[in-house]
Amino acid sequence: MKGERPALDRQAVLDDCERVRRTFHMLLDGAAPADLSRPTSGTRWTNAELLWHMFFGYVITRVLLGLARGFSRLPRGASKGFARMLNVGTRPFDAINYLGPCGAVRVFGLCRTGVAFDWITRSLERRLAAESERDLVRGMHFPVRWDPFFKDFMTLADLYRYPAQHFDFHRRQLSLRDSS
Repeated sequence: MKGERPALDRQAVLDDCERVRRTFHMLLDGAAPADLSRPTSGTRWTNAELLWHMFFGYVITRVLLGLARGFSRLPRGASKGFARMLNVGTRPFDAINYLGPCGAVRVFGLCRTGVAFDWITRSLERRLAAESERDLVRGMHFPVRWDPFFKDFMTLADLYRYPAQHFDFHRRQLSLRDSS
């Protein structure tokens, strides 16, 4: 692969990870209970629920990386069919995607979410360090109706960039003081 451009600027992803981690803790630490129970802008969630959803974007990335690794070893039609099936199930996914954070923030709590956020981001950083350039171009088809940042075909490199995009998008919807 001599002379080829790397599939991913690893340092940029690591920098984004650190920026998001600091931001997440700033948002958690600076939010009063009244701020957390306030509705967000453009979603049906409260600020607490949306913060949990933002954390979950990092959790789901670990799962998506594993799926993409597995599907990348199969004929492309396998992941295309899987993505098509998931697109058909968009309505139930949307309901679960909404209700999950509503319950999770009550059960899990935001204090533990901050600790888990650190763990999950560091875990992704370790995985990224272990990826070969060859692995970073592996990928699969995705259900584009599930998330505005999903593309028809995403590589592992795309997936490492995904959670910060998801986080930054939802951060703009928070109605916390000084959350912009």
